[in-house]
Amino acid sequence: MDLLGIGKAILGGIDTVADKFFVDAADKEKFKLEAARMAMDGEFKKQEIQLSAILAEAQSSDPWTSRARPSFLYVIYTLILFSLPMGILTVFNPEAAANLTAGVQAWLNSIPTELYTLFGVGYLGYTGARSLDKRKVAK
Repeated sequence: MDLLGIGKAILGGIDTVADKFFVDAADKEKFKLEAARMAMDGEFKKQEIQLSAILAEAQSSDPWTSRARPSFLYVIYTLILFSLPMGILTVFNPEAAANLTAGVQAWLNSIPTELYTLFGVGYLGYTGARSLDKRKVAK
């Protein structure tokens, strides 16, 4: 996004319209400034609507709405943080680290692929539905 959300194409279009319909240079400038102001007002309104949707979600009293994404991220953070002790364990006892890794891998492989598919579809469906809701609010 360029400065203030005003694209070069929009400004170029404004110049073309001003050149076609206005002869006086002062009128052209006045028109260009007003058109740029209107474009900025529209962009600011769009940003305001998007931010209000985000704030409404964050302030929701529904715990599933306000904690769904952070909870998922906490799980990922936990997995990443467990790599630190695993690295230390590898230094002191590589065999134990290999056994632990094989055990975790066997446990994850024992989960049916249908369950992974269900999780993926559910998570993507939730994300898509939330995006659709936000788009409806923004209009």
